[in-house]
Amino acid sequence: MKGSMYSVPKTTLLLCLALLMHCGEARVLTEAPAGPLYRVVGSPLYISCNVSGFVSESLQKEFEFRIVKPAKPDFEINIISTRDQSFSYAMYLSRVNNKNIIVNRLSPNSVLFEIKSLQKDDEGEYECTVINVESVYMGTYSAKTTVKVIDNSLSVSSHDATTMSYNEGDALTLTCQASSNTIQHTHLSFAWYLRRDGEDSAEIISLDRDFTLSAGQGFERRYQDGLIRLDKTEEATYWLKVAQLQLSDHGRIYCQAQEWIQDPDRSWYCITHKSGAEIAVNVKAREVVPDTSSLVVRISAQQSVLHEGQELSLSCNIDTEKLKERFFSVAWLRENVELAQIGPTGILSVGSEYSGREKVGELKAARTGDRDYRLTLQPVRTEDQGEYICRAWPQERGQDGAFTRGAAQDSSSQLVTISVTESGISVNMKGSLSVNEGDRLKLICQVDGVKGQLSVTWQHKPASTSTAQFTNVISLSQEGVMEKEGEFKSRKVTAARPSPGSFTLELDEVTPSDSGVYQCTVSEWKTSSKTSSHSQTAAVTVMSTDALVKVSLKSRNTRVTIGENVELMCQVRGPQMPVTVTWSLQRDATTLDNILTMYYDGSISWSGDQRRYQLKVENQKMQVMHYLLINGATLREAGSYQCSVSVFLHNVHKKLPPSNLLAVVVQRPVSKLALTSPANLKASISTDIELKCSVAKKSSASSRYAVTWKFQHQAENKVIVSSDKDAVVTFGPQLDLRLRQRISTRNSQGPSFALLIRQAEVSENGSYTCEVAEWLQDPNGVWYQLSSTNRTTLVTLIEPANDLHLSETEEKRLVVKEGDEVELKCNIISMVSSPPSFYKVVWLYSRHSSSIVNVPLVELDHQGLLRYPESQALKGLQGRLHLSRPSQNSFYLGIQRAHEGDNGTYQCQVELYQLDHEGHWQQKASKKAGPVALTVNVTEKNLSIEMDELELNVSRDFTIPCSIKTQSSGESEFQVTWFWKKEKESRQRPIFTSYRNCTLQDRSEKDYQLRFYRPLPNLFNLTVLRPVPENSGLYFCEVEEWLPSLSHGWRKVAVEKSKYLAVNVYSDGEADSKTQCKSDTWMWILAALLVCLLLVILVLMLKMCWPKISGGKKPVPSLWTEQLPLDNKPSAED
Repeated sequence: MKGSMYSVPKTTLLLCLALLMHCGEARVLTEAPAGPLYRVVGSPLYISCNVSGFVSESLQKEFEFRIVKPAKPDFEINIISTRDQSFSYAMYLSRVNNKNIIVNRLSPNSVLFEIKSLQKDDEGEYECTVINVESVYMGTYSAKTTVKVIDNSLSVSSHDATTMSYNEGDALTLTCQASSNTIQHTHLSFAWYLRRDGEDSAEIISLDRDFTLSAGQGFERRYQDGLIRLDKTEEATYWLKVAQLQLSDHGRIYCQAQEWIQDPDRSWYCITHKSGAEIAVNVKAREVVPDTSSLVVRISAQQSVLHEGQELSLSCNIDTEKLKERFFSVAWLRENVELAQIGPTGILSVGSEYSGREKVGELKAARTGDRDYRLTLQPVRTEDQGEYICRAWPQERGQDGAFTRGAAQDSSSQLVTISVTESGISVNMKGSLSVNEGDRLKLICQVDGVKGQLSVTWQHKPASTSTAQFTNVISLSQEGVMEKEGEFKSRKVTAARPSPGSFTLELDEVTPSDSGVYQCTVSEWKTSSKTSSHSQTAAVTVMSTDALVKVSLKSRNTRVTIGENVELMCQVRGPQMPVTVTWSLQRDATTLDNILTMYYDGSISWSGDQRRYQLKVENQKMQVMHYLLINGATLREAGSYQCSVSVFLHNVHKKLPPSNLLAVVVQRPVSKLALTSPANLKASISTDIELKCSVAKKSSASSRYAVTWKFQHQAENKVIVSSDKDAVVTFGPQLDLRLRQRISTRNSQGPSFALLIRQAEVSENGSYTCEVAEWLQDPNGVWYQLSSTNRTTLVTLIEPANDLHLSETEEKRLVVKEGDEVELKCNIISMVSSPPSFYKVVWLYSRHSSSIVNVPLVELDHQGLLRYPESQALKGLQGRLHLSRPSQNSFYLGIQRAHEGDNGTYQCQVELYQLDHEGHWQQKASKKAGPVALTVNVTEKNLSIEMDELELNVSRDFTIPCSIKTQSSGESEFQVTWFWKKEKESRQRPIFTSYRNCTLQDRSEKDYQLRFYRPLPNLFNLTVLRPVPENSGLYFCEVEEWLPSLSHGWRKVAVEKSKYLAVNVYSDGEADSKTQCKSDTWMWILAALLVCLLLVILVLMLKMCWPKISGGKKPVPSLWTEQLPLDNKPSAED
């Protein structure tokens, strides 16, 4: 049993806890990505929407998507719904039908909203809403995400030839430019790809957005060996360098750039990507054969000491076994710089530094025999002197015809000395020159003493490294033929001879990489041979745009009032060059919004609705002024402005440091509003009151007004009613329904505002404040509020004379016994005669030392409706109340069967009500009678039983009487127990109990034969049947008196014991002798009893005759027990 008794509360507790936990978890939460999200025009937009907290997670939820655009912040536009196909507004309906806008379901509680191609007009605040299918609302059912749509400014270009052919093992170098003009903080990632025939593109090498280099699959080992490199020079140039091409490199190579932005959730998102033009790279195979025996290489010169302009002839001789059966490559080097090389098939290739001289016929090389090779250089220059070597290596041809290079062998060095020959010409150049990035570089090479034909070659050596060599830029032959060289083929470069003694080099749109040393080499020709060459160098420094162009933002007035114009000036100081200018506005600390972008070609891209802005550009000397005009500034145009500039050169955007932030403060105009209203107003109760508040002065003729009426009385301060600028009326939250029905407002010309209170009541005394806020319309048509103004009117309501008085005004005390009837009186001793009055009576109760204070017990309202206000603590007391009205001015409260818990203070409150002219009840007066302190006492103890000691000598049955003489109450119940003990012992043994619920219990342990008898309500007899001598001893009874307590149930109030009854039990023989001895004694006892009986009869006869003699006095209740009522109490009350 114990286990089951404890398990029930535990199970119930766990169930309650589970329900509480379930209720705590069942809050709906809708989530979408945090904004703003910056996305590019034409790119896709994805917005995820997840919901949790529904009771049924597996039930498929329905979603709706809306947008609020910046131009109309108060207007929601429906885009798409998963439930209603007609949900979309017209501007989005066609795109939804064309599946350009879709919603993909990811799970029953998750969807993905997608716009496949963003438009500029898609910028705004998107809201995802989940449809609630449950009966209650708890949580958030929508989430919002702000999306900013920006231009795609990513530029990717390549100037390399579209087709290139190489042999296996050759080196490959490709370039690509990638840049962006996005003003938001973005990162670029860059990669080179190879697309083989019939295969997908494979990544060769990449530089990710965190500037980490990694090789693609299949290229890792070559990258680790340093054979594949990706280099970035300057800001936007990326180089791919492959040291040794393989046959697997055959295909189309292209570059690709991706622009990344970091969303507010710290994740990176690719907003756009572009690829450069594909370059076809053809790789020819070479034969792979094993290496052979040693090789001997010798070098010789026809003349080792020469004059400038003469011919230098260098012979190279090789010797090895089986020479005729094998292939060799031979190269000539000066100071470790290769002049020329003859391949295994006799093809001549010339080093980059000497390629220009080979093209003009100054350098020649050929194979003159099986073992012999010859290099000629004419005319020689002084810079051609130095040590020369000849290098040879075997080349083994494979089955596919490709050659494989063997180990190289160098000859000994050959020193060549070249002296200056007297010449009639001289070459001069300006030693140093500085030019701005993006400008045109012009170099002039002056030649004096011209006699014959002249040619010129322009060369460039970068200043980036000390080991750099001269490379040809452009040449102009003696016949006037111009030829570009190397990487300058794609550049805007020209060479000219404007006069017989002058040569010029012009290079457009120079970059910092064009800095370095430029060399002008002028050669003199006679017939078809070159007689002499003369060189001169000049150091050129290209100034970066960062150092040249300075951007600053300023304004004559940055603090304006709504409606005034603002002119912002973005000063771009520096040389003239193509620039892109972006204006942006920062409204808070994190968001930077584009206003417009004016590109280098003059086109303008606006972001969103920017109708308040205008643009103007002025070209001035050494600077360009870009003006941003704000026509009629509003609060929406307030914030920090910034202009950003990027230079566009060689198809590359070069960002410059942005201008300073310039804060534009747009203020509301100072309100000129002035009000008039009376300071005091007196009126009688039950009359109509009109409070007026008029505008004496206003800021604009088109102003609108929002009016709020407030009421203040002592500590109470509440809003009565308010109307907004559109005259929409709203009652205050603390205003009850009854007062709302008596209040109205009215606006009239002037303007003037009135508050009307019908049938004012005494409780409406106090201060009434009229607070008016003036609203004006900005140039965008948006209403804004000025500071408010108020006026206060003190209202004094005069009560009509009344004659309401109560009979009792002082505190009274009342003491009663528990169970008694209590009557509390409330009398009105004077009454109002006109107009007709009605009364509401409320009896209030306060319990001593309790939180129950002035709680209404019962109320009789002025319309005769009786109501018992609900109170759990007083429910028992209210059930015993009786409210009566014996007369028009008397209200009695009766308490039936008073309980001890009814102690407390009772007070009568009377309210006087009268009908107004509209038939509404109005309270006119209120009074309280003096409190009545009620004390309920429990019945006092008054139990007594016959206490005489008796002695019995018996041999037959004997009776032990227990007679109750007096009792505490007529409702008393008794429990009687008889005890027995031996005369010389202290131990008492209970032998029989008669309980108050009429239950009997024999407790004698079978030593007795007993019989219980109750002849009278207050007489209890216990008879011992057939006693034996062992039953001799002292007998007595114990009486417990029980009374029903109205507050606590039955309780014991008194316990009394009788005197001892000494009983001697004899056998039959002993009894006869003792009876003979004591017969005289019994005779006397019987005679006394007879006399007493006669006296009682005489007294009763006298009392019966007494009313007739006394003339009919009120009868007195009989003392006979037969006439006493006996209360039969149910045993359930025990």
